[in-house]
Amino acid sequence: MRSINCKGKLIDLNTPKVMGILNITPDSFYDGGSYKNEQDILKQAEKMLADGATFIDVGAYSSRPGAKDISVDEECSRLIPVVELLVKTFPDILLSIDSFRAKVASEAVSAGAALVNDISAGLLDEQMLQTVSELQVPYILMHMRGTPQTMKTRTQYEDLIQEVILYLSERVAAARALGINDIVVDPGLGFAKTVSQNFELLNATNQFQILDLPMLVGLSRKSMITKILDIDAQSALNGTTVLNTIALQKGASILRVHDVKEAMEAVKLYEALIASV
Repeated sequence: MRSINCKGKLIDLNTPKVMGILNITPDSFYDGGSYKNEQDILKQAEKMLADGATFIDVGAYSSRPGAKDISVDEECSRLIPVVELLVKTFPDILLSIDSFRAKVASEAVSAGAALVNDISAGLLDEQMLQTVSELQVPYILMHMRGTPQTMKTRTQYEDLIQEVILYLSERVAAARALGINDIVVDPGLGFAKTVSQNFELLNATNQFQILDLPMLVGLSRKSMITKILDIDAQSALNGTTVLNTIALQKGASILRVHDVKEAMEAVKLYEALIASV
């Protein structure tokens, strides 16, 4: 059984779960600046929970390609009040913290967050793995090269699939060595990958079963959809649902999405499909 322990509650990932995205950054590629005040934040969180989200991923640092770098203190000042607000309003909420910085992760978990989602797998802050071990929360580690500012220049691979699997296996080993028990891997669609590489990676995600860990897939409204269909992110929900369905067929345990209701529908239809076999 694949499960992770969030605040003493075992979450069974044999049935795929949905993670709703709540960006509190002014410059995220799709919903940047949409949630500026408490009312907007609470309304969106309430909607995602009602639509069936198991987790809500809160981020205060935009990781879109070329995004502006901000200080740790600014990230904390954006994020921590929102974590406190959400936990106070929805006591049972399972908040994931989208940050690669140990201080941010530590303060957010102290404020009530349940897991850490690190795009750098511990490589952009040498204190991160030790911090997560001490916090004893589940850890999502992702494949990326460089930083959000440089990753678009780091797309040369000899063998994309094998290199991503090797990277993740090495980072899992480093996390395990420090006593991190609950680990989820993310192949990092859109991070240091071209559009064609994103499709190659999605097509091969079933190979990540070799890691014997739950897998998160995050492709919601990304450029791998918009560039192929020649549309903007606002029009990319249908394409997102199509590729989320493929991700489920390839073994995804968690879908990280902007649109929870549609992702939940994909999960329910997928579950009905496999139940019929």
